[in-house]
Amino acid sequence: MSQSDSPIKVRQDGNILEVTLDRPKANAIDLQTSRLMGETFMAFRDNPELRVAILRAAGDKFFSAGWDLKAAAEGDDVDGDYGIGGFGGLQELGNLNKPVVCAVNGICCGGGLELALSCDLILASNTASFALPEIRSGTVADAASIKLPKRIPYHVAMDLLLTGRWFDAEEAHRLGLVKEILEPDQLEDKVWELARHLASGPPLVYAAIKEVVREAEDMRFQDMLNRITQRQLRTVDELYSSEDQLEGAKAFAEKRDPVWKGK
Repeated sequence: MSQSDSPIKVRQDGNILEVTLDRPKANAIDLQTSRLMGETFMAFRDNPELRVAILRAAGDKFFSAGWDLKAAAEGDDVDGDYGIGGFGGLQELGNLNKPVVCAVNGICCGGGLELALSCDLILASNTASFALPEIRSGTVADAASIKLPKRIPYHVAMDLLLTGRWFDAEEAHRLGLVKEILEPDQLEDKVWELARHLASGPPLVYAAIKEVVREAEDMRFQDMLNRITQRQLRTVDELYSSEDQLEGAKAFAEKRDPVWKGK
């Protein structure tokens, strides 16, 4: 399949990978698209030259309507093989220790919102709108039911899950789900500005942060801190033994910007 025919468009600029979901009209995700996204993000994870990924969608009306119900009606199994990384390639992709920035334009609902929640930072246009309408179609927003009560107040999360109501970018920002709201014509530039800022940072530190946050989710504070100080996490052990760790100290002492090598 050529890139022009693919529902996933990929563009690399230096050490940044931009992944664009492009499935008119609603950028809904079927099994084939999910598998392609998983392969794309796995390749990003495993390429040492790439440091940051951007996830965006083509068009200005939909970020993603989530699971492709039309494909399901035609035989796509909702419990089928989503590919590596699970739905959308991100929700269950193990050891993804690099930052992923999401740019949300337009409607972001159902599995589309769950996909955005799988990213580390979300920027949205002021025209963006969000919902978890699965309840209206008699199913459960499984990933959102796990993630939302851990990220926003319980009763707010339950309101969104139990009612399926729509909320706008301002409310998403107020709840802390969205980092920044922008005019639609400013969104791409701002996302790339953020991605370049992250790409200039220390990749080994980013990897350690992501692993610590992930592993600490269900652990007691002291137990997790002991694992860190005893260097029981691979990324922490690599960081503390790295040239970058020494470079950071040297750059501070010499009052200059550090040069990160990722090793």
